[in-house]
Formats: sequence, structure tokens, C-alpha cells
Amino acid sequence: MKTDLLILGTGIAGLSIAVKAAEKYPKRNIAIVTKLIPEESNTQYAQGGIAVVLDKLEDSFQNHIKDTLISGDGHCRKKVVNHVVRNAPKRLKELIRWGAQFDKKTDTLLALEREGGHSHNRIVHHKDITGSEVIRALLHTARELPNITFLDHHFALDLLLDSSRKKCFGIMALHQLSGTIIPLKAKNTVIATGGVGHIFGHTSNPSIATGDGIAMALRAGARTRDMAFVQYHPTVLYQPGVSMPFLISEAVRGAGAHIRNAAGERFVLQYDPRGELATRDIVSRCIYEEMKRTGKSHVFLDATLLSYSHFQNTFPTILKKCESIGIDIRKDWIPIVPAQHYLCGGISVDKNGQTSIQQLYACGESSYTGLHGANRLASNSLLEALVYAHEIVLHIGKHLRKNIFSKKISTPIYDLTKPETPKEILTILTQTLHNVMQHYRGIVLTSEELRTATELLEKLYQEAKALTYQYRTTASLYEVINMITVAQEIVVQSLDQNKNRGCYYNKDL
Repeated sequence: MKTDLLILGTGIAGLSIAVKAAEKYPKRNIAIVTKLIPEESNTQYAQGGIAVVLDKLEDSFQNHIKDTLISGDGHCRKKVVNHVVRNAPKRLKELIRWGAQFDKKTDTLLALEREGGHSHNRIVHHKDITGSEVIRALLHTARELPNITFLDHHFALDLLLDSSRKKCFGIMALHQLSGTIIPLKAKNTVIATGGVGHIFGHTSNPSIATGDGIAMALRAGARTRDMAFVQYHPTVLYQPGVSMPFLISEAVRGAGAHIRNAAGERFVLQYDPRGELATRDIVSRCIYEEMKRTGKSHVFLDATLLSYSHFQNTFPTILKKCESIGIDIRKDWIPIVPAQHYLCGGISVDKNGQTSIQQLYACGESSYTGLHGANRLASNSLLEALVYAHEIVLHIGKHLRKNIFSKKISTPIYDLTKPETPKEILTILTQTLHNVMQHYRGIVLTSEELRTATELLEKLYQEAKALTYQYRTTASLYEVINMITVAQEIVVQSLDQNKNRGCYYNKDL
């Protein structure tokens, strides 16, 4: 198969690039690859919303820029922050044109919520399922466009590079239903594969978040940056033994909910005067320190102060989840713990979204743009994806005619004749990875723990790599290898940090 544009991932990044490119270049072919089905992505589970300055009387671009820079703890690229914030209203209008519906204050005004780290109400949302609504609208629009092809159940194995390894011409893909491996050749390729949550085990991310796109880019020699800044979400429902914990949206604290310890104390105020509305890195660290001090396994989110009718209307999904496990938010506190939520770094891209490899782009959580700095401001992620999707499509359009397929492409070799890796082996490797990352690369670090993690991960990688010679190429085996590969990069870049900032906190510095 050959296509003009190949997109890996069906979150807000991948789908908005596909829709925009299909509309702008109707005679060009666009293919979207997803390892499961298009509806399954990180975006699908985004509760909060999109940060956009709409009320110029109460808010301003400068306020949003300032809040982002403060959250990023002096590590953001200021030009990027300025560009993204000022282009937000245009990109939101485009999303609404594609059919996304957001909650309204009046017939003509959108309802704006406030989240941690924001000085003003500027979060556009759809109840507490904003991501799901965005994906619904984008998928509907994409499926109406004749020049977009969906390739479901295709697992991206490796990038196709020319002999110089400076240009990308697509991917090698495993069709999981037939078990065949095929080259998907493209003049332009976009990695929009989302996050890395399942490297850590305890995460708010869905099971598909295994860092596949970043791992492929690393194997191809693409540059990555700021992988040390791993953001934890402070308010994830405490449910021991649950593989994908349920997220309690930042907006619940924005609406006035308090965080308390078992004694009922609002302990966050002892760490930061902003209390529950401090940035995620600070609130997560506060909870970690309080749990360590008290010896408790969790703390609580007290929403009893909020209007029950407002909670019903604004957070129906959260309310339903609480009720399903016997929590009455009118009188009960919600048990919470921090969990890995977002990677602030990723594949390094320029202002056009292009990586260090020509004709290879990255967008969304798998990319590093410099917007987030050392800690992402709540609801800036969906916004970043929208703005950079626009830049990528513009840049690809300038080079579509010039880009041609190379005849000298290095094609990796895979073995489909051997038996499949036993599930118990992959389970043991994954559990070992989770243990290493939880014990040696958590919210609070030490240099010795990071060095130990480096040694353990290298041993684990060699064990996983050896399996590729014994067993056939499968998505499950590659996912394990990808997770270990990205984990190694996170730990290596963590060791390189010489200053505590944002999400990164080393007790030895």
C-alpha cells in the first residue's frame, strides 16, 4: 500500500490531522492506522476539557500564557506557549465546525470551568466526558470524507527509512487478524500514538498506552526530549487491584472540592497556599508525602460541599462511578491516590511538528513541543494537539509535490514461522517492569534508585529482546519491548537532570 499521508493513532491529534488534510487536499490519499479500533485512544478517556481564552473581559491570552509558564516551572519554550495560546480560539471554532458539542452557559456562550493551575475559568468541556465527545465528532467527520482510509487492527512495528536513515517512508505493520506483516509506504508519516502510562502499571491511561510510537522513533534514531518529566494526576479513585483506575477530573477541585487526610485535615494548604488548586505536580507530591507521613494507602476528596444538582449536571460519569461502588458524594468522601497520567516530553519536533527525521512528524502526547515544560497545565494537552495538527498539515502541504518514494528503503526482517510467546512470560516481564518503575521511578526519586532502575531495565530489555529470536513477531511481544525501551529513556534522561522542577523531584538534588 502507498499513501500520501499515513497517521498512526486515532486520538484528537491523529484524527484532526486526518480531517484537516482530507478537507484541504481532497485528491490526496490519507490512511489512519490503529492497533485496535478507532474509538480506542487516550483522548477517549479525557474528562476535563480544552483550555481556551474566550472571555476577554475576565481573562486574557497573557493570563493563560502566564499560568502555563508557571506550571511549566521555567522550562517551557515561550514562543511555543505564545503561539499555542493565541491560536486556541481558531482551532476550537474548527473543532466545533466538525461537530463537537460543548456545554453552554447561554444559547450563545460556552460554559467555562476552572482547573488546577488556572487563574481564571477557561476550560471548555462536555460534561465530564470531553474526550469522548471530541472523538465522536472527529470520527463521524473522518468517516464522511472519501479520501480517508481506516486500517484497524494494524500494529505498527517499525518505521521504514531510506538507506541514509534520514527520511521516513512509512511503517512495517502487523495485521493482527490475519497475522501478516506488510509495508505501508507513505510520503509523510505522523506518529500520534499517545501516552506511555502502562510502563508504570498504576495509571489513568487505557491499556493501549504502551509508548509504541516513541519506541519506534527511538529505534529509528529520532531525538527525544524531556522524558524525565512524568506527570502524576493527584486525584485518581483508590481501588486496589483495578488495572485501569478511574480518574476524578481536575474540574471537581476547580468546583470547590477539598482534599483531606483520614483525620479530615486539608493538609495541602500546609504545602502550598493555593491548596487544591495548585498544579498537579505539587498536589501529587503533597499527597505522596502525606501518605508517607501517616502510613496510609490513600487520602480523600471531599465533594460534600458542592451542590449536588451541579455535580449531577457537570460530572454525571464520576457520579455514576461513585454510586456504583457505594459512595454517596453528598455524605461520603472519595478515596484517592496519585497515578501516572501524562508524559510532558516525547519525540522532539520543530515548529512544524516535524521530527529530526525528514517526512516524519509527531503530534499529541507522543511529541515534545516545549509547551508543557516541566509540568503540563491542566487541559493544555488537547489544545496542543489541535494547534500542532494545523501546523503539520500546512507543512506537509508545502512539500507534497516534492516528496517522492525512495527506491532504497531498509526493510526490517520478521519471523512468523515460530511459536507465539507464552502469555505467562510476557506477564512476568510486564509485572517486573511495573515493579521497577513503581519502586525506583515514582513521584519522589533518589539518584541511587535511578541507577538501580537503569541496571534492572537493561537486564529486562535483554531478556525481552532474546524472545524475538525464540518466538514469532506479535503485537504483545512488541508492546513489552516498546514499554521497556521507553522506560529506559525515561530513566536515562531522569539521571541527566541536575535540578528539581515541575514533575521531577530528586531528594538528592
